[in-house]
Amino acid sequence: MEDIKVGTAELNRASVRRVEGLLGLLREIYIRDDAPPEILGVFQQRYQELPREERPYLFETIIRRFETQRQEIEGELRLLLEGGAEEPLQWSKRLCSLRRKTESPRIRIFRKFLNLSGGLKFLLDLRADVLTAQRQASLDLSPLDEDIAHLFNSWFQHGFLFLQEITQESPYRQILFLKDHEMVHPMTSLEEMGQRLGHDRRCFALYHRAMPEEPVVFIEVALTKGIARSIHEIIRHEGETGQGSGPARSPDTAIFYSINNTQNGLAGLGLGKVMIFQVVDALKRDWPQIRTFCTLSPIPGFWERFLRRVLQGDDAPFLLKRERIQGYFSEKARQAIMGRYAEVSGMQASDLQEALLGILSDPQWMTDPVYLEWLRKPLTEITYFYLSQEKDREGKPLNPVANFHLGNGATLTLKNVNFAANRSPRGATESCGMMVNYLYSRSWLQEIARTMKSLIPLKV
Repeated sequence: MEDIKVGTAELNRASVRRVEGLLGLLREIYIRDDAPPEILGVFQQRYQELPREERPYLFETIIRRFETQRQEIEGELRLLLEGGAEEPLQWSKRLCSLRRKTESPRIRIFRKFLNLSGGLKFLLDLRADVLTAQRQASLDLSPLDEDIAHLFNSWFQHGFLFLQEITQESPYRQILFLKDHEMVHPMTSLEEMGQRLGHDRRCFALYHRAMPEEPVVFIEVALTKGIARSIHEIIRHEGETGQGSGPARSPDTAIFYSINNTQNGLAGLGLGKVMIFQVVDALKRDWPQIRTFCTLSPIPGFWERFLRRVLQGDDAPFLLKRERIQGYFSEKARQAIMGRYAEVSGMQASDLQEALLGILSDPQWMTDPVYLEWLRKPLTEITYFYLSQEKDREGKPLNPVANFHLGNGATLTLKNVNFAANRSPRGATESCGMMVNYLYSRSWLQEIARTMKSLIPLKV
């Protein structure tokens, strides 16, 4: 048996034997109508022990070996297409027969894991590995991904999900889980988590009934008077001397400032959308005076994957070109910025773009009053252009957070792009301190609520 190259990894004989052993277990699971939990458990354990560099080969081989074969459906297709003008019942029966035979064998296999203790969590992790392998090994594993996603779309529906509010009185394990899985605005202590569960701070988590101890999505909400334009109005980062906003006596706005998907295997399935609607309903019951629902969102990738590249001249993938940058700045602003850059750095920049590259590469620029004055307007307009105009190959917003909220029906305006709204080191390096409010209009929320009313019960 020769070594096999998959993606960037080369598999030796021992690796191939391990993968073949897993494939043999899958074959046994497939052919047995009622696969014993022991076999499912053995597959789960051996898969988890499989080195990560060998998993892409396993995924590729599963797609090749566990698929509906042409000869299995040719007869059914011929009967269906050559049947002529049949009466409706006969046509429906043949369609049903064809659907049964074209169902992916992979779906039949994975469906059997749902009744296994920990089976749902295993499949979530499995899909996360598939998505990772697609990105890192440049493989097309879409048939396998779509099969697992198809099952999740069935399992993560209506009666399987429930929404629960997390408060300071919630079990310690729930609060600790949220602290450990907060990725948007990470926390350093449980005390900080407690600050986010106060009277004017709410937290909701969405659970699956097969995983009642581990939420799949959670959202943090601030109740405020008016729209918060800075994360420092809501939370206080470690080391800051300023306080977040105090309790709103009569809040009229709900700010969704952190939405976290705790299961990478659920990426792209729209559970965040479901959760937003359910949280809105819950908040309306307790705070009927709230009329505005919006986010205070980060802009991941704005600096490293977009603006830095444009300033460096690596602008081919984007609508915004390097030479257009200076058009956002007045002549007075250009002179002030380049003069200050020369004064601070001791170097003369050849043009404005070079100066901006040096300035924005160092998070300390947000402590300089000259930069704060002259960058506010142009940086806000560049950010708005990025969020509203830069698209991916499918015509969707290039920024993933913008794609999520605008795809859910939220709106974006220039006035809701916020300058120096996150002055933390992460905020500066991720998005030059910029944040944005995506606004969910009341009429649109009412329309959606009519179609989704009572789909997911709120567990009190």
